[in-house]
Amino acid sequence: MVFLPSVLAQEEGLEKPGVLQVGLEANYAPFNWSQTTAANGAVPISNSEGEYANGYDVQIAKQLAESLGLGLEIVKLEWDGLPPALQSGKIDAIIAGMSPTPERKEQIDFSNSYYTSDIVLVVEKESQFANAKALEDFEGAKVTGQLNTFHYDLIQQIPSVDQQTAMDSFPTMISSVLSGKSDAYVSERPGAMAATAANSALTYINFEEGQGFDTGEIDTSIAIGLRKESPLLDSINTALSEISEKDRNDLMQKMVNLNERGESAGFWSEVAGLWSTYSGQFLKGALVTLLIATFATLVGFLIGLLIAIYRSIPVEQNAHPLLYGLHKIGDWIVLAYIEIFRGTPMMVQAMLIYYGSKLFFDLDMSSMVAALLIVSINTGAYLAEVIRGGISSVDKGQSEAAKAIGMNHVQTMTHVVLPQAIKSILPTLGNEFVINIKDTSVLNVIAVTELFFVTRSVSGSTYMTFQTFFIAAVIYFILTFTATRLLNFFEAKLEGTDNYQVYTSSSYPDPKELKKDGK
Repeated sequence: MVFLPSVLAQEEGLEKPGVLQVGLEANYAPFNWSQTTAANGAVPISNSEGEYANGYDVQIAKQLAESLGLGLEIVKLEWDGLPPALQSGKIDAIIAGMSPTPERKEQIDFSNSYYTSDIVLVVEKESQFANAKALEDFEGAKVTGQLNTFHYDLIQQIPSVDQQTAMDSFPTMISSVLSGKSDAYVSERPGAMAATAANSALTYINFEEGQGFDTGEIDTSIAIGLRKESPLLDSINTALSEISEKDRNDLMQKMVNLNERGESAGFWSEVAGLWSTYSGQFLKGALVTLLIATFATLVGFLIGLLIAIYRSIPVEQNAHPLLYGLHKIGDWIVLAYIEIFRGTPMMVQAMLIYYGSKLFFDLDMSSMVAALLIVSINTGAYLAEVIRGGISSVDKGQSEAAKAIGMNHVQTMTHVVLPQAIKSILPTLGNEFVINIKDTSVLNVIAVTELFFVTRSVSGSTYMTFQTFFIAAVIYFILTFTATRLLNFFEAKLEGTDNYQVYTSSSYPDPKELKKDGK
């Protein structure tokens, strides 16, 4: 073991003293994946209780932390969220099979390489490209690669290729190849080995020298990403130098072997096996999804209600100039809030708020707090207009009648207008709740362990994409169907009875009799 006290003396390189926080996807086997136990040296994932990370990257991170005399904390993030998480200080290092491309070097620093591989094409065993020997053999093929990686740029080297849209993950690309949507996808050899070990219907084309992709050493090497001028860089490079090439290759082969899976037992058997293994993670993700949707809908309703009431306050031009001016400024702020949050995707808002608050204001929110805030204010922007429409739908004569009997604006809104307005928009409120259940899926970009985030982790760890997403679809349907039925029940209750007894002046019962009957 190489002990490096210099790292401990430079705590500014760490967000948590004495702890190396490492970010990775935990769904890119054999480099990293998630599992439900600590078997085979897995490490707990700090932002997903009950989930463990394993793989080549995790084992390298363990060796580095030990050499540096630091504790290790694994943080699971989406691929696109890794660089902003590093730059904003959410993590100290990226160890996720990342190549040090020139574009990335402009934003972050990289260590020396900790693994070097070649680039291959993954295809179906029964496809016409299964016996290809050179790139020329893929002429006219439909080929894809992972989004925001150099793999995708390499596709252009294939003659007359049909370069498809880049995809967000390897499980997605595997599904595309298996379904016939794509003929091949670009991968590093270890990733291809793990994919074929887990799925017997796949194989990969490993090209002879001069017959494959033209890559430089920087393209095929994998390095650790660090913040610019991080004091950890030299110490990490020293620790990496202690791991021999043979040990690295042996470790990679061991991780590939852990992903081996036998012949398919059939779709339903595999679904049952996934549920048996990961049911706890799925249910926890569903509960988080339901919690966020419920909280955000309620808070968003309150935000929208307050805004709608504010915008309904009558302020005439002949009012006091200061009062009139303040009201106009408030109107402008409210309108800007509504337009900004209705006019930008929630995924973009999540990235800006979660990472931007740490980067620019040093406000380190947890992903769950950020999720509740983001969905609530987004829902509030939509419901503000919905409630305003409900208020406008109430006949103005009722407001005038209320004022005629001495009610002020607050009393009129509280006792006359709002009860009718809210009743008329109940179906829309229920629809917004159902939408929030589904829209929480975009929060996977900030590593909220909701249902979709869990689904992607399981899919990336097992390569059983169809089976995993089938389970997720069933859970989403149960959540939305149950929510809809409950909302319909409460709406019906508010409507009152369908049968009424009509009295005329001559048939109206004696008041004494009504009192006797408790009426």
